Amino acid sequence: MTAAVLSLRGITKVYGEGDARLEVLKGIDAEVKTGEYVAIMGPSGSGKSTLLNILGCLDRPTKGTYELEGEDVSRLSDNRLSAIRGERLGFIFQSFNLIPQLTVLENVEVPLLYDPGRRHDRSVRCREVLDSVGLGHRLKHRPPQLSGGERQRVAIARALVRDPVLLLADEPTGNLDSKTGEDVLQFMEQLHADGRTILMITHDAAVAKRAGRVIRLQDGRVVAPA
Repeated sequence: MTAAVLSLRGITKVYGEGDARLEVLKGIDAEVKTGEYVAIMGPSGSGKSTLLNILGCLDRPTKGTYELEGEDVSRLSDNRLSAIRGERLGFIFQSFNLIPQLTVLENVEVPLLYDPGRRHDRSVRCREVLDSVGLGHRLKHRPPQLSGGERQRVAIARALVRDPVLLLADEPTGNLDSKTGEDVLQFMEQLHADGRTILMITHDAAVAKRAGRVIRLQDGRVVAPA
């Protein structure tokens, strides 16, 4: 039986109190197994961003448990959550989140800067990953000199550089034209074919159907099998 990378049980997220109380997530149950490519889809206000923040260990649920590789990360300290983000998770953002003053190589090195045990092979590892996304010839360029598709591939390389157990992609084609977005989706499909576990957040049904499975959210609840 394939192991679960993540398992959610009764995940609830509440903001505010009294009249200002807002329940954004209302008992989410879901599981993603190793090697799966899963899309979480829903309209604006469905709770996708809040759920992504919890999955990415950027926030904690009000109730429920979130197990990552069998470890309950729901109530860990900020320092431990930060370590998990760096060690086990790779993030791909709609807006790329690259540092414009740094070169392509330096941007990809960022996740390794606080890992002294890897200093000796940092540059080698980054070059390997950039080669794998087809940007080995752009190492000294800076983000403003790249196309949107190239910037997203740099972001993907940065997400991969520490060999995470889970890639979290937040609307990865949202800032790209249709052709470039198609290129990025094809590249993500190749990553999945190579064994990567991917969880993608999207509001776009055409993008979601590229995944192997879709979890649909509506008003903070799962409305299709998870």
